[in-house]
Amino acid sequence: MPTKRLLVMCVAIAAALIGSAACSIASAADAPLALHPENPRYFLFRGRPLVLIAATEHYGSVVNRAFDFERYLADAADKGQTVTRTFLLFREQQSARNPSSPIKPESPDFVMPYPRTGPGNAIDGEPKYDLDQWNAEYFDRLRKFLERASLLGIVVELTLFSNTYGEPVWALNPLRAANNTQQLGTVEWQEYNALKDRALNERQFAFAKKVVQETSSFDNIYYEICNEPGGGFAGHATPADVDAWQAEIARIVRAELKRLGRPHLIFASQAFSYTPKFTQELDATFAGPLADAANVHPLPGTVLGGRTYNMGNFMSKELNLAELADFCRAAQKFPKPCVMDEDNCASMYRDPIGWTIHRKRAWMSVLSAAHYDYIDFSITVGSETGTRASSIGIRTWMKHLSEFIHAYDFIHAKPQPGWIEKQPAHLLSAVLATPAHEYVAYLADSREVADKTAGEPIHGPMVFRLPEGKFRASVYSPVSGKESPGVMVKGGSEPVSFELPEFRHDIVVRVKLAD
Repeated sequence: MPTKRLLVMCVAIAAALIGSAACSIASAADAPLALHPENPRYFLFRGRPLVLIAATEHYGSVVNRAFDFERYLADAADKGQTVTRTFLLFREQQSARNPSSPIKPESPDFVMPYPRTGPGNAIDGEPKYDLDQWNAEYFDRLRKFLERASLLGIVVELTLFSNTYGEPVWALNPLRAANNTQQLGTVEWQEYNALKDRALNERQFAFAKKVVQETSSFDNIYYEICNEPGGGFAGHATPADVDAWQAEIARIVRAELKRLGRPHLIFASQAFSYTPKFTQELDATFAGPLADAANVHPLPGTVLGGRTYNMGNFMSKELNLAELADFCRAAQKFPKPCVMDEDNCASMYRDPIGWTIHRKRAWMSVLSAAHYDYIDFSITVGSETGTRASSIGIRTWMKHLSEFIHAYDFIHAKPQPGWIEKQPAHLLSAVLATPAHEYVAYLADSREVADKTAGEPIHGPMVFRLPEGKFRASVYSPVSGKESPGVMVKGGSEPVSFELPEFRHDIVVRVKLAD
């Protein structure tokens, strides 16, 4: 039997064994993914608490005809990934630095919601789009993708729109006048995500409604309004203009969901400003009505609660772990999920250093009560399960994280930033605890790659306090997924000193009330 078919079959069988109520496509008519009623920073999916965790492909599962999404999803399920993102009306330009990804299809393989009928050719040399028709192939591919993800228990973020970033990307968009037979969309790229061209907006609204109509029967989805919305170029749409457009898209989506009787979640973030320097204010995202959950792209210039955070420059191979942790802690003040979405600080570096950076950022986010995904650039057309190295490395490490957190009662846990009173040098920690019952501490080497001592062995005492009682303390490796035998420690008025074994980069300490 071919390897691809065997992998898909094995994962599908495993999913079926979990139970038809949780994993069958028939469950698509059940209540959709929702905020957890006991802790709205997390999700409830098919009766179980859920943390969104993924090393996801680069969003081209549906729009790239050559991408084998069945193979990709089977591996994602095998690796414990709980979410995947897919862009619905976007194509990214190939570049010398980053030449290939699923969202950069060759023109003949680019599948859009509109058929390419002509007459005449679009800018990419293929026939122009007819915006008065829907493309049956596109929506059939979308439904099959969601059906397969549903069978495997994977949640799908449906990203309706995206920033267009510049003239070369705008040149690939079906809604640009030169690319469609209706000659609709004459604005410059900076106005695409604004209410500046009514004819263009009407097509955007119609597309959003159509997507909701085609997908809302599935329980394993949520909608993102726009990926990385931005404005602020002189003479063009301001961030406020872009947010007004986002609010209108959200209103239309919610109205259509209400008409269909489907209470799906909407994820979003406020528009950032390109000028005078990159800045993204997020207070209204967390506190306002636009979104049910906040999608945060960890970047410099991110502002929350009056503080500006530098969570890592784009594709920089920088760890910036303290800033990431501080932001997650600030987000805990809001009763809304914080999703560290599309983390890109080292994603293009397909090597152990880049993967280790993302492993640390993933664990730090999740143990700081946030959710986490990043682009796994090892996944391309023809390599839908990644490379052998990435499978052994980051993809398996993300599986360990998913299995670990989903075996823990995170719904009733609370961050305990002051629990550790002493720890070895160079360590940064995050603690989730169900007080008097179980404490989970993630400790990571916070030294940057440029520091020649980064990654050198760490060991020494970790000091913390416990209530009265007998507890069992153990350590867990985020790399191997293995846990040590527990040792007994006694709580009470005196602090507990626990000797950390020698480790590199990161370790987890679990202290649990003994039976």
